[in-house]
Amino acid sequence: MSAALIEARHVTRILPGTVPVTLVRDVSVSIGGGEFIAITGPSGSGKSSLLYLLGLLDLPTGGDVLIKGRSTTAMSEAERTRARLTLLGFVFQFHFLLPEFSLMENVALPMRALGKLPPREILARAEHLLASFGLGEHRQKTPDQLSGGQRQRVAVARALANDPPVILADEPTGSLDSISTRQVFELLRDLVTVYGKTVVAVTHDVELAKQMHRRLHIVDGALEKDERMVVEA
Repeated sequence: MSAALIEARHVTRILPGTVPVTLVRDVSVSIGGGEFIAITGPSGSGKSSLLYLLGLLDLPTGGDVLIKGRSTTAMSEAERTRARLTLLGFVFQFHFLLPEFSLMENVALPMRALGKLPPREILARAEHLLASFGLGEHRQKTPDQLSGGQRQRVAVARALANDPPVILADEPTGSLDSISTRQVFELLRDLVTVYGKTVVAVTHDVELAKQMHRRLHIVDGALEKDERMVVEA
């Protein structure tokens, strides 16, 4: 495994309240380049909560998350936002594509937010990404004109918009039929094998997890297992 892209050091996430709820409990894990990692565990075990901490969408109550060796709890919110835009891409179970925008506009959003490319290059890259995933002819459509599997492919294209080294996916196949599940899984695998990305995916699908390189198994917010998987060629 290469040097860590993301490292969680004793992270804990507690929801305050009359009865505080511990979502993540003292988890330490290191994630390197080119890994294909499943986060598994029972419903409500803290899988997504851990992913959101790794993705800087939530802040830990205790501990720290490091991105390329740099503490993120010491960052300002503006610095964390930039780190998310440049280093991390996100795919969610319910794609969260903006319904009033075309596919091109949806994929362009992270690039516009980052502000590194001129408008013409942003549109050219959005078009290229959609074409790469077999969606070029649909680029002017809105999300409601696509199937569930197609919408998730757009979500993956959007996650790649700023060419981040890490893609974080939260139950990306959870709302799909079996055929679309296989297609999206193969796409995520290609992100690792073809594009050289690191992919970390929360999944309840044990069979899919077995086909990934590594599994982090979470129980009651704690990391119970961190195991390498034997994947058939």
